[in-house]
Order: sequence, then C-alpha cells, then structure tokens
Amino acid sequence: MSMKVITKSKNEAGFTYCEKPIPEDLKPNEVLIKVKSVSVCGTDVHIYEWDQWSQNRIKPPLTVGHEFSGEVVKLGSEVKLVKIGDLVSSESHIICGVCEYCLSGNGHVCPNTKVIGVDVDGCFAEYLKIPEENLFIDKSGLDPIYLSVFEPLGNAVHAVRHFDIKNKDVVIIGAGPIGLMGIDVARASGARQIIVTEINEYRINLAKELGADYVLNPTKEDVVSKIRSLTNGEGCDVAVDFSGSIVAINQALDYLKPNGALSILGVFRKNIDLDLNKIVFKGLHIYGVTGRRIPETWNQLDELLQKKALNFDKFVTHQFKFSEMEEAVKIMREGKSGKVVLTL
Repeated sequence: MSMKVITKSKNEAGFTYCEKPIPEDLKPNEVLIKVKSVSVCGTDVHIYEWDQWSQNRIKPPLTVGHEFSGEVVKLGSEVKLVKIGDLVSSESHIICGVCEYCLSGNGHVCPNTKVIGVDVDGCFAEYLKIPEENLFIDKSGLDPIYLSVFEPLGNAVHAVRHFDIKNKDVVIIGAGPIGLMGIDVARASGARQIIVTEINEYRINLAKELGADYVLNPTKEDVVSKIRSLTNGEGCDVAVDFSGSIVAINQALDYLKPNGALSILGVFRKNIDLDLNKIVFKGLHIYGVTGRRIPETWNQLDELLQKKALNFDKFVTHQFKFSEMEEAVKIMREGKSGKVVLTL
C-alpha cells in the first residue's frame, strides 16, 4: 500500500510530489496516524528555498512537514496513552526521555531531539508514524483544520506565558504567523495592554483584528518613545520577540521598565550587538524560547482550549488542498498570510 507525500528529494529549491509505502513497521510505543490537515511553517519555506540552513541540516530524500492533525488508526504493541479513533495533534520534537534534561523536566532542550520533517520523515503525507508520547488528544471538539496549528501555537504559548503577563503591559514584536498567535494568547491570558510592532500592512490589520490595543510601525514612528508614552513613561513589563530583528531587540532594551522581561523566539540571521549594561543596570530578565516545554506548555494550551479563549479563525487565514502546496508557499513568501493550512 502506498501514500501520497511531499518530499525534499534533491539538493535544490522546490518540493516533489511522489508516493511512498505506508509505514507498517511500528515500534511498540508508536502509532500510525491518518493525517487530516497540515500547516506550513516558515521552516518548511526555508527547506523549499534550500537556503544555507537547509543545506546544512536537511538530508534528502526526506518527507517534510512537522505540523499536523490526524486520526489514530493503528497502535504499536505497548501503546497505552491513545486509542484508535482519537483525533490528535502532536509535539514535533521526538526527545530521548533518558538524558539529564528530559529527566529534569527540560526535554525541550534535549540534545538528542529528532524533529519530524527535519531529521526524520514528517507529516506532509497521508499517513505518519510517531511515538504515542508526542501526541496531544483533543478534547475540545475543535475543527481538525485548526488542530494542525497546535505545534506553532505551543511556541506562542511558551514565549508569551513564560513570564507572568496577567494585568501587565506586553509588547509583541512582529506579527508574523506565530506573532499573531502570540497576540491572541496574550489577550486570552489577561494582559492589561497589548502593543504590537510590525511593518507589514496586511499583518498590521490582522493584529488589530486579534485585539491589539496599539499597533506601531517602526518604519513610521519612534517605537521607544511611543511605548513609553503608552505606559505612563515607565515602559512595558514584558516584551516577546517573534521577529528576529536586531534593531527591535535593541529597542526593547530601551522601552522595557526596570525588572522587565524579554522572551525571544525569533531567530537571527547574524550575530547581534547588545548593550549588556542596559540588561545589568535595569535588572532585565532574558529568556530564550525553543520548542515547547513538555508537558507544561501543552497543559497551558489545553487550558486555553477548554475555555474556548482563542480565535483560530483570525490567525489561520488561508486553507488549501494538499495538492496546492506551491500556492501555499507563494502566499507565505509574500507575507500575505497568517497560518496556512492544507487539508488532505
């Protein structure tokens, strides 16, 4: 039996549509998923473009994709956490479970991590095998189209909620797909005031729709002075970077109040020069965000789902068929989307 897949088959730009055998060789702790929807990540676009990072990391041929929803259709011999028929989303990082980081509750930085669609075959396929420990069983009744964005939504939850934001002034830096989710998470988590910085007009409008109190365009106004004026001259309590902008990070050090906090999810293309004295003398707290804390972030996400507190229909902006991957990538490269989902 074969299935349709999207692969990185050659050391060049683009993806390939082809067929592979349906995985049947389940390990005792693995399950087989019939994929219902997948969402396209910026990482997938990097792999499509075959940029320097991709060339150093990806080893073709590889089935790509790491964000999905699906139905459990087959169980390994020792599976106990899920059952056939469960609708699931998934953690994309397969961690070892035995290193000092995994054993201390810090599996999100496990050095032995394998990422589906990056290090091992991924979810841009009709079927996928994955360890049961990675699966998140949805109990909220959410449309499976939206289940596929839980992995990046977990990034937003991790980044926004690492520091206490309830009744705090929060700046979201960058309103790309995950930044848009971050706005929604901040609103649902009780932020007092949400200020967003973004230069893309399409995403500025989306940020406003998601409940941002103010959206500032750094190319048109002085972000530092404006944020200070919006916070009674004191500065914001928490800033969360989704942009990977060197300029934006340096601005954040200026508009954060003393004892303020900065979470950084954005990835930078080159080394960054920072005035460390600002961090020292203002007593700032800096946190680097990678992946999702397991299971803490997933529990926080579940809490938001049970409250029906998130606006999936606002940050998931485009839906395509599985066969329309090229169009999905095009929309993302143009910056004219929030999250983009493909249905199988």
